[in-house]
Amino acid sequence: IPPMVAGAARIRVSFQVDADGLLSVSAREMSSGVEASVLVKPSYGLSDEEIAGMLRSGVEHAGEDMRARALREQQVEAERVIEATEHALDKDGGLLAVHERDAILTAIVNLRALLAGDDHRAIKASIDALARATDDFAARRMDNSIRTALAGHKVDELEL
Repeated sequence: IPPMVAGAARIRVSFQVDADGLLSVSAREMSSGVEASVLVKPSYGLSDEEIAGMLRSGVEHAGEDMRARALREQQVEAERVIEATEHALDKDGGLLAVHERDAILTAIVNLRALLAGDDHRAIKASIDALARATDDFAARRMDNSIRTALAGHKVDELEL
């Protein structure tokens, strides 16, 4: 998997157990398409009952696995959003009034408090609340970046 910013990698992992007890594991990084796979051959034989039990267990726990995945995805997204927001505050926090900065910091604190829990919906709602709290800040940052990029240039010099 190529190096990426924390939380940016989206990896799809699949596991398959065939009738002979061979485990095939493949992983694909979704944005780059890089794929790797491995075939695991047990040093001892698995009985048909053990293989069937493994398959049954996988089906029985599918819902639990999906909830765990949803939780982890929201936790990773929350950590990414918090890191990006804190970086933006460090860089351009001067664009904010004190009450705006306080609202953003409160949203970050609330989101961090939810990260230790197991409610992926609450984490998602808190991520959305932080996004709403930073909407105006993001627009001001964009305006400031454009203003800086255009400083000293005439309109007829720009390529559209």
